Formats: sequence, C-alpha cells, structure tokens
Amino acid sequence: MEVSARNQIRGTVKSVTKDGLMAEVVIEMGTQEIVSTITRSSADRLDLKKGDVVTAIIKASEVLIAK
Repeated sequence: MEVSARNQIRGTVKSVTKDGLMAEVVIEMGTQEIVSTITRSSADRLDLKKGDVVTAIIKASEVLIAK
C-alpha cells in the first residue's frame, strides 16, 4: 500500500483498549511509545491485538520538537 505520508514508524502493539465507539492503541518502538485513538470499528476491522507488528503513519501539519 502506498501512502503520501512520509512519517511512517514500525512498532509492536503493546495494548488495545476499547471503550464505547473508540479504541486506544499503544505502539512500542524500542524504548519509545506512541498512542493513537481510532474508532472501535477500525480496531476490529484490523483485528488489532497485543504483539501485532504495525506501522504508525503520521500525517500532520505541525510537529513540535523539544530539546
């Protein structure tokens, strides 16, 4: 699958927490984590579960840098 977003980070699903219409997905990349909220139906359709290898695709007009 080709996408226009340049920021793509591979990681492993640490947890999927479903609540109502939404799901929170925590992805581990080494010692770092990224958290995404997606619809519950998307999480179900992707059959996301702990241990799955996934790609976080980030499309943002603003990325903050801290030092």
